[in-house]
Amino acid sequence: MRFKTWAWGLSVATAALLTACGGGGDSSSAQMRLLNASIGYAALDMAVDSTTVNTGVAYAGVGSYADVKTDATGTEVQSNNVGSTLASSTPTLASGSHYTMIAYGSAGSVRTTLLQEDQDAAATGKSKLLVLNLAPDAGAMDVYVTGADESLDTASTVASGIATGSGSGYITLNSGTFRVRITAASSKTDLRLDIPSLSLPSTGVSTLILTGSTGGVLVNGIQLLQQGTTANFPNTTVRARLVAAVGGSALVSGSIGQTSLMPTSVAPTIGDYTTVSAGTADLSVYVNGALMSFTKPALTAGSDYTLMVWGTAADPKLAVLTDDNRLPTSPTTTAKIRLVNGVASATTGLTLNVDYSALASNVVAGTSSSPQTTAASTSALLTVTSPSSTTPVYSLSELGIQAGYVYTVFVMGDNNAMVGSLRRERSSN
Repeated sequence: MRFKTWAWGLSVATAALLTACGGGGDSSSAQMRLLNASIGYAALDMAVDSTTVNTGVAYAGVGSYADVKTDATGTEVQSNNVGSTLASSTPTLASGSHYTMIAYGSAGSVRTTLLQEDQDAAATGKSKLLVLNLAPDAGAMDVYVTGADESLDTASTVASGIATGSGSGYITLNSGTFRVRITAASSKTDLRLDIPSLSLPSTGVSTLILTGSTGGVLVNGIQLLQQGTTANFPNTTVRARLVAAVGGSALVSGSIGQTSLMPTSVAPTIGDYTTVSAGTADLSVYVNGALMSFTKPALTAGSDYTLMVWGTAADPKLAVLTDDNRLPTSPTTTAKIRLVNGVASATTGLTLNVDYSALASNVVAGTSSSPQTTAASTSALLTVTSPSSTTPVYSLSELGIQAGYVYTVFVMGDNNAMVGSLRRERSSN
């Protein structure tokens, strides 16, 4: 089997895939189908040589094989609703072979990878597994295949450091049903996906495709059986953090269920992301020892959230902010940055400036600006200004803004005593 990539310059060397053994069919044609691994599109179409061959392929689904002439392989992946072309390529196909064109990425940024599906069967009692990292924003990942109750503390990787756009190569394992966990490379505590039950059939060959999430860090999984069907393994968790932005140096703590988000801390304090179950969160927040009666937030699987407690200590409020921690579109030259306004009793919005250019304007209290792209710099001037102040309420001079990083500027505290903090959320490394 070969793993070919298109439209993104992806590495194939690490996949260590084998030459196809061929198959039946017309000597001048191959079989090709579409797999929709793009979280941005509920359904996709595929056209080859201007003829639609797959229609309405749902996310995590795969179309039927179509005969494709090997001398006319111009391929377009199209949106199902309007028919616009999202990605195009002209792959080289071997006569008599089987291929799946995998479309992945977010809305407006679809990429494609071609997977050849003629790998020799595994031995009886064994199964072959290929893991593809097609999560553009998640970074390199490790793979653990274990028993259902086995701890990661003593588990060993079956594949490690799979870079974005690369594959593990085929791994021969025992057939059976296993728990599969995906972590950030070299970090057992940074869990990105937990699949409780993945079936690896005897003599079978399958591919586990890791796809992106709305938050950018967690991943989803799709299992593709060679020349067969798919199984969807969506992430069931979110990453959430508590930010204590309450004025008056209030004491704040919080948890979701039995998972602590922040021990008792003096505001302003920014907590770390913690992975919790998606759904309506059983959120408990205490301010100066009093349990708040906040509406329990609904958290969508695969997303990142900032749960910001802001306002005065006498009248705290909760802001549920959705965080976009996906990497900048040009990670070698740009960064992403946003402003969060958590100032109590603020009557005017704040403006975020980098080198005298306004990247976000009139960001009112309890809200966040959308992330904006800014050029990397070794010595930038960052300021946050308010119409009620003749001087910046927060500033950093000679700031190094690193390419591929995601930043958040928090302004918290009281209207007459604002406190700023620059948070580096993640990098492309």
